[in-house]
Amino acid sequence: MRFPFALTKKIASHIIKHKVRKTPKFAMVLQLEPLHTCNLTCTGCGRIREYSTSLKDMVPLEQCLQAAVECDAPMVSICGGEPLIYPKIEELIAGLLEQGRVLYICTNGMFMRKKMRDYLAAIYSPAVEPTLKQLLAGKLITDKEADVIRKSDAAAKSKVVIRPTKWMYWNVHVDGLEFTHDLIVEREGVFKECVEAIKMAKICGYQVATNTTVYRETDVAEIEDMFKYLSSLEVDGHTISPGYDYDAAKKDMVSRLARDPKEFFLTRDMTRQKFAKIQDWGKAFTIFGTPVYQEFLAGKRELTCTAWAIPTYNVKGWKAPCYLMTDGHYAGYHEMLTKVQWEKYGVVNGVARDPRCEHCMVHCGYDPSGALGTNYQSGDNWKNFKYNFGAKPKPYPASPELAKRAFNGVTIGKGHLAEAKAIINSPAAGARGAFANEVHHDHAAHVGSHCGSGDTSERDDLLAKIKDTKNAK
Repeated sequence: MRFPFALTKKIASHIIKHKVRKTPKFAMVLQLEPLHTCNLTCTGCGRIREYSTSLKDMVPLEQCLQAAVECDAPMVSICGGEPLIYPKIEELIAGLLEQGRVLYICTNGMFMRKKMRDYLAAIYSPAVEPTLKQLLAGKLITDKEADVIRKSDAAAKSKVVIRPTKWMYWNVHVDGLEFTHDLIVEREGVFKECVEAIKMAKICGYQVATNTTVYRETDVAEIEDMFKYLSSLEVDGHTISPGYDYDAAKKDMVSRLARDPKEFFLTRDMTRQKFAKIQDWGKAFTIFGTPVYQEFLAGKRELTCTAWAIPTYNVKGWKAPCYLMTDGHYAGYHEMLTKVQWEKYGVVNGVARDPRCEHCMVHCGYDPSGALGTNYQSGDNWKNFKYNFGAKPKPYPASPELAKRAFNGVTIGKGHLAEAKAIINSPAAGARGAFANEVHHDHAAHVGSHCGSGDTSERDDLLAKIKDTKNAK
């Protein structure tokens, strides 16, 4: 099977149950955002700016668990912000698993290895030694970290940790190969850390997925190489979706990066061009997206948005109408379902009901439309059945050449900050040596590494200094 039988059965049973009951609207995936704090400032993501007044706010653990009960979605995607920053993330995951949910932990990967070391410390016994030796051989943990795991005390062994289970996936954000991904997340070295976290997770027995957003500048050939490389790491599945210029992201691009959003995000026609080969990718790789949604992305059919099927709950309540657009927050899930005028949103027969929906083809609105299989004449249900129960694609063969293509950025001295470093170290800047040293120090300490505050003033000041140096040259 392409996907684990237990997971497929759970989702299918949920859909069939509500169709038999003729439930007009029901949740399939809960997007749960326990906090909006993040350690990265990804281009194209307006989340931590949209909720900039509440970056230190968090949804209490019990409230998170109650939200899952309230909407009763079989799947929960824990996102944010960076969910691994949430102080009670281990307890949240354990609680949702106890409820019988399928979990996706949407993470940028930067804290994954720490969480997995906690797990190894909690279960340590001589039987764990082969795993430690394999991790040490792959340089995925250090000798010091291995010693800490071996010397774990009663407190470490009693700690709630994130354990491997067939009901949970690490869902790692990867937006391309090294140069592109580090550029989008605005921090060098992140791609490498993601890869090392994925490798460690597979050795430790976790399921791993990746999620990718495609933008105007995204090279389709690079996406194929990315899938090949991730498949060679035996990643269990991939989510891919077009970038959409929702309001918060557009405002962030203009105010923080001084970029025109039209140069970055996709129109509907561009999406179809970028995703022309999505069905081929679906055959070669384990794509988490129904074949019906893949047809939609490729421009071979239309779908109606079902944003209500993937509700979002965060620090302000139930967000409506969808994960990306915000027209209000509601205290209760059922209140949101009944009060939101769903017929005002989406695109029908090529006409946008709301101007903001015109170019949106994002999975959180349209993939559930494919899963619900509402077009019987097109045989949607049969297509989904064949796709889910078909053979899982084999891992792509690993090779040095493939790895070389993957690590095409900072690893080979072509990081996205290479130009800034060259300017700082240039002869023209030599006369301003003290200033150059100051900038270099700030660069190493600050660029791309702000955590939690959402305040990018230091970063902006530094970029302005670099720009002034460049002009002086």
